[in-house]
Amino acid sequence: MVSFVVLASGNGTNFQALMDGIRNGEVKGAEIKALISDKKDAYALERAKAAGIPSHIVEKEKFKTREDMDREIMRIADSYKVDYLYLLGYMRLIKAPELFEKYRNRMINLHPSLLPAFPGVDAQHQAFEYGCKVSGITIHFVDAGLDAGPVIYQKAVDISDCRSGDEVTQKLRVLEHEGVKKVAQMAADGKFTVEGRKVVYVKRR
Repeated sequence: MVSFVVLASGNGTNFQALMDGIRNGEVKGAEIKALISDKKDAYALERAKAAGIPSHIVEKEKFKTREDMDREIMRIADSYKVDYLYLLGYMRLIKAPELFEKYRNRMINLHPSLLPAFPGVDAQHQAFEYGCKVSGITIHFVDAGLDAGPVIYQKAVDISDCRSGDEVTQKLRVLEHEGVKKVAQMAADGKFTVEGRKVVYVKRR
C-alpha cells in the first residue's frame, strides 16, 4: 500500500479526484493519510473533513522563515510515515533543504502546462495569451528550481478553440484529474527512480 500526504492551497478539486479514485477502486493499493494546507480558508480542508481524512494548517505567518514552515510540513509528513508528498494545487515554493533531501524523488507536483513552457503561476492564462494551440499538464518531481524537476507524466490537449485563459483552465482540469490518479496508480504499482534528468519507472511483477 503506497501512502500520500497531499498539499493543497485552494479548492482541492484534484485532491477530490484522487480521493474519489481511491474510494471507487479506480486507484488501487493507495491511501491518503493526511492533507496539509497553507491556507486556513482553503476549501480542500472541507473536502478532507467530509472524507474523514486528517488535515493540518501550516500558515507562513506563524513561522519566522519559509524554511521553518517547510520543516513543520516535513514533521507532519514524517509523523504519518508517508511514502510521497503530492502537491495538488499547492501554491508555494519549497525552500528547506532538509525537505528536499528527506523526500528526494518522493515529492510530486502537478503543474498546468507542458513544462518547461510556462512555469510558475497562471500557466493556463500565459499559454492563452501567448497564442498556444496546444497546452497540457505535467506531473513532475519537485526540486529546488521553479517547476523544474524531472518529468513523470505529461498529457497534451488542443486549446485552439478556447476563448480565454479560464476556458483553458477548464479544459486542462479533465487532464489534471486523470493524471493525478494515473501517477498515484503508477506509484502503487511500481517504483520511480531518477537517472540524471530522466525518470525511470519499473512496474512490480
